[in-house]
Amino acid sequence: MSPFVSNGAGLLGTCGIFGLLLFILQLWKKKTRPSIKTKVILITGATSGVGKASAELFYMAGCRVILAARNLEHLKKIQQEFYSKKKGGIPAPPAILQLDLSNLASIPEKVTQAISFYGQIDVLINNAGQSYRGRVEDTSLDVDIRLMTVNYLGHVAITKAVLPYMIKEGGGHIIGVSSIQGKISIPYRSAYSASKHAFQAFFDCLRAEVCDKNITVSVLSPSYIKTNLSLNALKADGTQYNVMDKTTEQGMSPEYVAKKILDTVLYKQQDICLTPLHHKIAVFLRAVFPNLFFKLMASRALKQRSEYCKVE
Repeated sequence: MSPFVSNGAGLLGTCGIFGLLLFILQLWKKKTRPSIKTKVILITGATSGVGKASAELFYMAGCRVILAARNLEHLKKIQQEFYSKKKGGIPAPPAILQLDLSNLASIPEKVTQAISFYGQIDVLINNAGQSYRGRVEDTSLDVDIRLMTVNYLGHVAITKAVLPYMIKEGGGHIIGVSSIQGKISIPYRSAYSASKHAFQAFFDCLRAEVCDKNITVSVLSPSYIKTNLSLNALKADGTQYNVMDKTTEQGMSPEYVAKKILDTVLYKQQDICLTPLHHKIAVFLRAVFPNLFFKLMASRALKQRSEYCKVE
């Protein structure tokens, strides 16, 4: 027998065994999949993008979902949209909570209201946020404050308000939907990346502090997602960006990210970097070869300068 035929048969056999093992693993995961039915899920930013996709996925899985966002009319519309699609065993529409994360003083009362719907919160998904495009020297401090408030302090406030209830009830799950820019920074995203770095650090600290409280803390760091995030981003002067970036247009679907959030709840994953390989390599370079990473970012900044900077 030709050695090429023999080697080819061996390779096919190895691939077949590997494929069979993957198939068995998938069957095992389905069989051992924990139940989340009737769990109470509070989701911020639930009227669009990843928040809406996640809310629908959890609701259709039989969870008791609390939709939280600023716009009450949008909340009511989505509430009815979800309920019209309901399957058997889902007796009621999701609850709605008008919530403005920039109004920090109102958040404790809003959490009390959220708990009153079902008497508990099993899972808190911190998802709402806003992006930004601009150069540091052009950017109004008001923009930095706005981004830090919505992307960081608002989530800190709602987490701190929910945490005592979870401790009292003996456990829970807190999820932060961050960004790959919480791990690395790229030019012309300073306010956004700074808020996401703070976000990552806060939940990393919290995870360690509640390790003996039966509370899981997870951070999901996706790269580009096809949502309105870039359209709604702020520019350096505080006005709306109103541009769909090419990278955003080609990003992951919100539904795909929502499934990863569901997996995070089911399997209690703690830190998920939901990115293509080259973004993972960038995170590695920043940690291990920082000078090389800095040179790459400097080159990127020079190439993009005309796109984001005022005429000089």
